[in-house]
Amino acid sequence: MESWHRFLLLCTLSLALASRGATKNDDGIDLVSFLRRIYPGLLVRDEPFIINKDFEINSLKELGRREVLSITEPTKGKPVNQDTNGAAGPVVLTKDGQIKGVTVDKAHIFYGIPYADPPVGAYRWKPPRPVSPRPGVYDASFPRASCMQACSAPITEECPRIVSEDCLYLNIFVPLDVNFSSPLGSPLPVMVWIHGGDFIAGSASKPLYDGRFISNQTHTVVVSLEYRLGAFGFLVSGKDPHSSAAGNYGILDQQAALLWVQQNIPVFGGDPSKVTLFGESAGAQSVSLHLMIQSSQPLFKQAVLQSLPFSIPLKTRHDALKLGKDFAKQTKCSVSDIICLLSLTPQAVLAAQMKTSSKVVNPFRFLEVFETWGPHIDGELIKEQAVTAFQKGHWQKEKPVLLGTTSEEGVIFAFGVFKKPVSAVESTVYITAIFKQHALRILRKYLPLYMEADRRDMLAQIITDYIFLCPSRRSARAGTAAGSKVWMYVFDHVASDHRVWSGLTFCYQHACHGAELPFLFDSASVANFTLSIPEKLLSNRMLCYWGAFAHTGDPSSRAQQTTFCREQRLPVWPRYSDTSSWLVMNLTVRSHAQVGTRDHICDFWDHLGIY
Repeated sequence: MESWHRFLLLCTLSLALASRGATKNDDGIDLVSFLRRIYPGLLVRDEPFIINKDFEINSLKELGRREVLSITEPTKGKPVNQDTNGAAGPVVLTKDGQIKGVTVDKAHIFYGIPYADPPVGAYRWKPPRPVSPRPGVYDASFPRASCMQACSAPITEECPRIVSEDCLYLNIFVPLDVNFSSPLGSPLPVMVWIHGGDFIAGSASKPLYDGRFISNQTHTVVVSLEYRLGAFGFLVSGKDPHSSAAGNYGILDQQAALLWVQQNIPVFGGDPSKVTLFGESAGAQSVSLHLMIQSSQPLFKQAVLQSLPFSIPLKTRHDALKLGKDFAKQTKCSVSDIICLLSLTPQAVLAAQMKTSSKVVNPFRFLEVFETWGPHIDGELIKEQAVTAFQKGHWQKEKPVLLGTTSEEGVIFAFGVFKKPVSAVESTVYITAIFKQHALRILRKYLPLYMEADRRDMLAQIITDYIFLCPSRRSARAGTAAGSKVWMYVFDHVASDHRVWSGLTFCYQHACHGAELPFLFDSASVANFTLSIPEKLLSNRMLCYWGAFAHTGDPSSRAQQTTFCREQRLPVWPRYSDTSSWLVMNLTVRSHAQVGTRDHICDFWDHLGIY
């Protein structure tokens, strides 16, 4: 009991400081310095973090110890307008010209199709432009460069080897039974994947996202797309889009790709009226924004939101401008001198982005650690926070939505940021700095449940509940109340042996953030592990649920199921509604519908009213 009183005393002290919105109290105590002494390296960082949300959080200090990424210039490298040396492969005629793909054992694949002209030179910070007509047959037999980014050990094997500003490409995976040489039969549903990576990393061509398996097993056309990242995609240097960078270009890129799909997907056997958007982490954030953006409304029919970090706020215009000013200072350009900014090399922009990332963390806004760069509320394209829009019904409620989380989302973040054990006193300070006047109630709720000396497990659970699970549940309930069709899941599979998934070092034996991806894409071999027979069954069922949703808007529908999926004997996945006791699908080796296991905790967060 005495230790509990000490916690509350420290919490009260921190609350008093936090409530003043200052870093010093009347006695001149510097809270930032105090926090830095407790845990140096987190609050006021000397180096930026790369947060690859599919895998883990890493410091960029190791960047100099790895092979530097190849940075290509536009149009250099392998020719893009030559035929594939006569090799077998389908040829289609799009509105932009002929495209030749490749045929492999699972699917026809068209890699690296441009959906917009290169955003280079004077067009660096401009909305995407339509593709220019091109002569000849475009060679779509290999992936193109990923968008500009940097990452470091130990996830170098997950990093794209070639990056470029010229990166607005997409990949298309088509089932083998689509015959391009004869009139197309019934068009297939289309699934468009938006990758995660904290809006600063990731790639559509990452082997983990190999779309041929989903395409083959679910009989859908799968599209994956690249979009501008970091400062290239989200820099805000002023308000006038003609004389400054206005931000949100990465979201506009996604929208341009969706428009390209609408105009061209029929020649690949796809149905433009049956487009399902799906994405994970920052990709799910992107999908949620398209559900809010009116101009995106006709571009897709339904959505899948995987591990959407609802409680990580988008920046306001003011915050985005402040970040832009800090960025310009690093480049030695004036923030108002767009000519100077445009003259920077891609390497210089990336270097300034990384340096800027290390200076924006506010000790009272810890959540910025997880998303320094990204979309901002500009009042036109994006008008409010996603969690607010979903609760108020300001989204496309007529569209079916499938959304869910993993059972231990926060593990990758808590153990990635906090490399050493965190004491109860330290955790109290952090929780107080984040939640301010709500900290006492949160501490009373969680501290008694975690008695180990190292409180990182407690912090991981708070991250899971506050950022992911509970705001997702609240949004789902708000959507259901408004008449929307919603299905919820929790990926709850825990590894049964001592395997460590490649790139998931902090997710050892946990169903953590991104852990469902090797199962959904049937790409476990990429993560250096082999699925057991029960795990393979889980992967098959997930493929079929997502595929059934793409075909019919209902993950449990038996209509139009492939023979493969009929053989899986899928457990019924009920719609999320109070008439079924708010049942969610527990995706584990014995998948089943169940009442939410943390409903009492989410009731607590709902009543706090802070997301």
